[in-house]
Amino acid sequence: MKNKLTSTYTICFGAMLSCLLWGSAAPCIKIGYSLFEISGTASQLLFAGIRFIIAGILTILFGSILSRKILIPQKSSIPDVFKLAMVQTVLQYIFYYIGLANTSGVNASIINASNVFVSLLFSCLLFRFEKLTTRKIFGSVIGFLGVILINIGGAAINGNFSFAGEGAIFMSCLSYGLSSCLIKRYSQRENPVTLSGYQFFTGGIVLTIIGFLCGGRITHVSTQAVMLLIYLALVSSIAYTLWGILLKYNPVGKVAVFGFMNPIFGVILSAWLLGEQNQAFSIIGVVSLLLTCIGIYIVNSNSKIKNLS
Repeated sequence: MKNKLTSTYTICFGAMLSCLLWGSAAPCIKIGYSLFEISGTASQLLFAGIRFIIAGILTILFGSILSRKILIPQKSSIPDVFKLAMVQTVLQYIFYYIGLANTSGVNASIINASNVFVSLLFSCLLFRFEKLTTRKIFGSVIGFLGVILINIGGAAINGNFSFAGEGAIFMSCLSYGLSSCLIKRYSQRENPVTLSGYQFFTGGIVLTIIGFLCGGRITHVSTQAVMLLIYLALVSSIAYTLWGILLKYNPVGKVAVFGFMNPIFGVILSAWLLGEQNQAFSIIGVVSLLLTCIGIYIVNSNSKIKNLS
């Protein structure tokens, strides 16, 4: 089983599926805001909290059915679940929504893509899970160029910096990078499905409380809106759980670099679902996708290049 999960084809399929699901979340969240008539950061946090509570329940339910036993974390893993919930779900999304409200979408997308670099650096330099090589750095830079290209298109980057805007987005990236490494560490002693399910549920409750206390409300509910919310919960449940399993058995850098596909899929699916044609199906879109794929290939290639640590 372990050999299958460490093969290049399995990593590629699993990571690309996760990124495709995450990419679909971006336009679906926008549709959800419209269906639920949500506006304001507090209501967005409340919406995210409810989504993650449902995601947690679904993950635990499906995991229990597949395992033929109720998934319950070991007593020693409860602190791990709480720390993951705070870092991966609560802090990451609080910083992201605050930052998004105070900067442009282009700036947010480009800065958010740096989470791949953050994950790689944390893994190599802080947690010492793997070696930092010129191949990994070069591949990450190439992939990052693809993200920049598809996000800039005809838009200009706003060079202004604010801690509430760009700073908060970068803090979200730090939370993401740290959580990737924590998942790898904690999944060595606990089932990654169990970790995902309970951290979603715990983090979702915290986000819901924070959103509600800050004045967030959801007053408009319809069948279509509820179905979309369930889909978004399934996206989180499937994508994060699959990502966690891949991180357990593989170097963080080999998996994290696929994160560059998130904004690529997001732009393409936004063009399809929201009619935001912009640069998705242009030459720029094709070149961006090509650069990102080249970067992913370089990081995951087996060629031996000098270590930097």
